[in-house]
Parts: sequence; C-alpha cells; structure tokens
Amino acid sequence: MNFLAMDVETANGDTGSICSIGIARFEDGKLAGEFYSLIDPRDDFYAFNISIHGITPEMVRGAPTYEELAPELNRMLDGTVVATHTAFDRVATERASARWRVAEPECRWLDSARMARRTWAHCARRGFGLAPLAAMIGYRFEHHHALEDAKAAGHVVLAALAESGRGIEEWLALQAAPSAPIRSRRREDVRRLGDPTGPLSGQVVVFTGTLSIARKAAADLAARAGCAVDSSVSPRTTFLVVGADEGGKSSKQLRAEAMAAQGHAIRIIDEDGFRALLAQT
Repeated sequence: MNFLAMDVETANGDTGSICSIGIARFEDGKLAGEFYSLIDPRDDFYAFNISIHGITPEMVRGAPTYEELAPELNRMLDGTVVATHTAFDRVATERASARWRVAEPECRWLDSARMARRTWAHCARRGFGLAPLAAMIGYRFEHHHALEDAKAAGHVVLAALAESGRGIEEWLALQAAPSAPIRSRRREDVRRLGDPTGPLSGQVVVFTGTLSIARKAAADLAARAGCAVDSSVSPRTTFLVVGADEGGKSSKQLRAEAMAAQGHAIRIIDEDGFRALLAQT
C-alpha cells in the first residue's frame, strides 16, 4: 500500500503555469514523508487563481522554476504510483514539462476522485470534490494549499482502499478499463440566475466538454460575476465555454457555430478564456 499523492496550484488559466507543488508519501497505509515548494512560473498571475490559493507573484520571487525543480521531482515520482484528485494535476505536470522542455515523470497515475466515485454510491454523481470527501472520511485540512491537498487526496485513497477491499493494482487496472462505468452520463443541472449587480450581468453562459473544475463550481463562479448559466445553447446564449476535447465537437459547439454563422452574438471560448474573463471582473 505504498504510493505518492500530489497536488499543484497554478498561476493562471494555463494549466502549465504551476506556482506550487505538494507531494505526500504514504507507506504501509500511513503518511511517511512530505515535500512542498513554491515555483516561479515566469508567467502572469490571474486574480482568479490568487483568490483560490493565495499565492502572489511576490511570494514566488526567488523560488525555483519548474525546469530547475524537475530533476528533483522526477527522482521522487519516477517508478511510483502517484495519486491526484482528478486529472488536473497530471495534465498540469505534462503541460509544465512540455513548456520547459524537460522529461515528464515516469510514474503510474491514479485518480482519487474516480476511486471515490466508484467506492461510495452517493459520490457517483456529486460530492466527490476533495473537500466534501475529506469531511466524509473525517480528515481535516487546509484546502487549496498544494501539500495539504496532496495529503487529503492520499487519505481519500486510503479510505477507498479500505472501503472497497481492492488493492492499488486493482484500482489501476479498473481505471484503465474503458468499459468500466463511473457514473451516469446525465449531467447535473447547472442552470443559474446571474447576480444582477455583477459586472457580467446580461451575459448567458453554457458549458460543454470536461472542465478542470466541477461544472457546478464553474456555474457558481459565472453566476457570481453576473452571468446567467443555461444547460443548452439557445438564441440568448452569449458565451459557450468549451472544455477538454471528448472525441470531437459536441452538439452544443456545432449548434453555437451554426448560430454564429447566422449572425447571432455568441462567442466560443475555451476554459482558459473563461477564467481570464472572470479575472477581468
């Protein structure tokens, strides 16, 4: 039952803009080691990101870049099982490695959120965020601090292992099986009325694809900025936010493109653009 758990925080909408990293080592079912470092992303910091993790440009001055830290990180990660809560941290590591032209860690990745969704039936569709899961298993932590989040993800893994009776290798195999269902394809209703006093009041947002945060959380952020959030594209839609590619353009994107070609005032932006939009408010 030996594995690592890792979490990163980013400076802006680019997932490769890592500004801190935390790694927790678990051996024989117990926390056995910790690593934490601020990282200078040599990039802009968005107010949105700072509001989440509290890391500012001043705080990372003098900290190593990802390029400088990569050899040490890879020594820790290579040949291990590394748990992250959702794929965000894995994608961030891959993007940062590509950006700085350094080798990616040669490890096997385990998604603690997917473990939780398969282990506890009531978490299959909702409640599989790190904070509610930690509360459920009785683990207290400081959310959005990379090391704290890494340790929390590790404890979720331990709880899922104990509850399910499966071992790490079984979970890795289950995660790799494309036929193994996680949950129903039905999306949670994310419709929102925007705050009429918000700076983006009057805008109407629709989401499609896979976002790096829960769609419910993205809808809440948009609504606080003043945007109404709909579940489908219509003539009143002004922004379609497109998440990760799920094997081609979604029906929402195709409809939005057709409407834009007909002269409707609708813009199609990616998640980074959505975050940047919120950061300007």
